Amino acid sequence: MKYDQSIQKSALLGGLATEFVTMSESEAVQIARTHFGIEGSATRFAAEKDDTFRISSTGGSRYILKAANPAEDLSAIDLQLCVLTHLAARSASLPVPGVISSARGEQQFEYRDRAGQHRRIWMLTYLEGQPLSEVRSTAAGREQIGKVLARLRLALADFYHPHDSRVIAWDIKHLLSLECLLGEVADAGRRKRLEAGLARFTSIERHLAQSRSQVLHNDFSTSNIVVDLSTSDFVSGVIDFGDVVRTSIAIDVSTALLSQLPTEPVEGDIFANGRDLLNGYIAAADLTAQELSIIPHLVMGRIVAKSLLSTWLANSVPSNAAYFLRNTKQGWHQLEWFLSRSEAEVSEQFLNLVM
Repeated sequence: MKYDQSIQKSALLGGLATEFVTMSESEAVQIARTHFGIEGSATRFAAEKDDTFRISSTGGSRYILKAANPAEDLSAIDLQLCVLTHLAARSASLPVPGVISSARGEQQFEYRDRAGQHRRIWMLTYLEGQPLSEVRSTAAGREQIGKVLARLRLALADFYHPHDSRVIAWDIKHLLSLECLLGEVADAGRRKRLEAGLARFTSIERHLAQSRSQVLHNDFSTSNIVVDLSTSDFVSGVIDFGDVVRTSIAIDVSTALLSQLPTEPVEGDIFANGRDLLNGYIAAADLTAQELSIIPHLVMGRIVAKSLLSTWLANSVPSNAAYFLRNTKQGWHQLEWFLSRSEAEVSEQFLNLVM
């Protein structure tokens, strides 16, 4: 999988760093009332590139209202909504948001906000629970997380959308295209480590290109998993389908494993928690020996991508820098764990799990 020189920076990075005037809670309340017939209050959630609100209705129900970045590709929004509609039909028991149509029967619609910006609006059901990032998981809980990820993959196996092969920066198969962002990293030592990570990544490109692909969530992180500690199912919601794309199954799994890495330096098994998730996944869906051998390298690739993209975004949109950089500190010692080991040692991490 050679780096495609035809992929331009603008196409890869899209509207990630497009600044816009944020919408107020009062305007979100007005949209909910006027377009969805819902009276209530609004609470803003931090988001990478759009305005996201929780709408709490006077009747007690809660919803998610999304106002897209003005630069967002309309087909990307349609892709997300079609995925959710497909999942509702294919596997209704999966804990994913439902799409709420407007009073006019629209799943999404154009709206000119108070700042004069043209936005796309859509609403989803709200999934109750706590973000996984705010709770301590158990081995059993992590296995449930893996099972839900596998079930999502199986439910999306036959999904197709005209825009599902879009090029996005958070799809790690395009990692080498992010080399153009190395200059955003001011610290020379850290930049050298990222360069080493990119060089290491080239060793698995051929195997990645040969691996199985389909439409996948592609962002199964702790902030996108909602849990309920009082139930055996543990996972009560999977949210944020903004990075959904046709990519490698191994990439999807590696993204979930990254969120299970320790946040403090570790000398031993960096995948101690991740193995629980992987065991749950394999209990519900298969992984080949080749996929298991490249998954650890893809975890490292996601660390490199996160550092490059988060630094670039923080430099580009200083007003949101704290959000972009909130989870990057631990990435430096995580990257060191991988680079301090041979490629063969990294490749062998999960081979004992071959079914």
